[in-house]
Amino acid sequence: MKLLHLADLHIGKRVNEFSMLEDQRAILKQILNIAEQEKPDAVLIAGDVYDKTIPPGEAVSVLDDFLTGLAFLKLPVFMICGNHDSAERLSFGSRILRRQGITIAAAYDGALEPVLMHDEYGSVELYLLPFIKPALAAPFFPEKELESTEDAVRSILESVPDRPDCRRVLVAHQFVTNRGELPQQSDSETAYVGGSDAVDAGVFHAFDYVALGHLHGPQKMLRDTIRYAGSPLKYSFSESRQKKSVTIVELLKKGNTLIRQIPLVPLRDMREIRGPIDQLTDPQVVNSANPEDYIHATLTDIEELMDPIGRLRRFYPNIMRLDFENRLSREIKLKNAASGEDLSQKTTMELFEDFFQMQNQKEMTQEQAQVMESLFCSSQEETR
Repeated sequence: MKLLHLADLHIGKRVNEFSMLEDQRAILKQILNIAEQEKPDAVLIAGDVYDKTIPPGEAVSVLDDFLTGLAFLKLPVFMICGNHDSAERLSFGSRILRRQGITIAAAYDGALEPVLMHDEYGSVELYLLPFIKPALAAPFFPEKELESTEDAVRSILESVPDRPDCRRVLVAHQFVTNRGELPQQSDSETAYVGGSDAVDAGVFHAFDYVALGHLHGPQKMLRDTIRYAGSPLKYSFSESRQKKSVTIVELLKKGNTLIRQIPLVPLRDMREIRGPIDQLTDPQVVNSANPEDYIHATLTDIEELMDPIGRLRRFYPNIMRLDFENRLSREIKLKNAASGEDLSQKTTMELFEDFFQMQNQKEMTQEQAQVMESLFCSSQEETR
């Protein structure tokens, strides 16, 4: 049995105030082409379908087109709710959609019933577990004290009967760890440091494959068959080095599962570039990759620059972020780190002097300092 595993579409997301809808339409069309070529027996979408609980109308239209495309290919779809989704909104029309082969599990209702599928090796039980927290599960387990998310997930999975000869697949959206070892995370995700939100991968021992959503980097947890598919697009510059893909899972005989990843090519990549502005705007450098990519530029020029963001935008129209770093700024950072200086003990004026020196590679003149002192004093008086 062949499964196509997706997650974290985040339809409607904005990155640094740039709408990603055009990029999402393009990548979902690419996924439809992959689905048409691979002809999976089912498509699994492991949550965070939308980026916000109240998605904009354009985002709903993008998802509508994608699901319509999968239905046109006559591919069964199994989709769960993630922590970014609204269970009520995601499940709208779910009973009608089920007739078209699209099953949506939006909220845990106290039962974890499998969907039965069959192939030449026998039956496969597919379980759908939407994003869960202890408070959401507690009403269904009044006899237990669910102090953590792992307690909630473990209690829910205890209802799965013990059938060692049966192949089982679980679709879930949680923060999964490997015996206390944290997975790779990016800036665009909620930061976790373990604790009550973490679920150890060992709770999934009864499943031949666990299709996870929640983290944006494709990765395995504990074993190859407990996997995050990752997001289909990069949603922060901390993901700039990630290779985005869709995951193809082939369940053969019990205990024999094949996994491969098919790379995705975005309409615009998300890249980081660094150097002096004359180098970064050199035509040879500009055209060495797609200049339409989303760019985080770090300028290393020592001299003061006039309108650097405007100059860069002429060559990189989708520049999202601009930073400055040069020898002097690095020396200041190293000096502060080496001295163990507590910045919270510095005055506003002292902090501004440091900033001015870092940006301009020279100290403020006495006249400039007097002007800034006057402005800071006026500001403090107005807030009293």
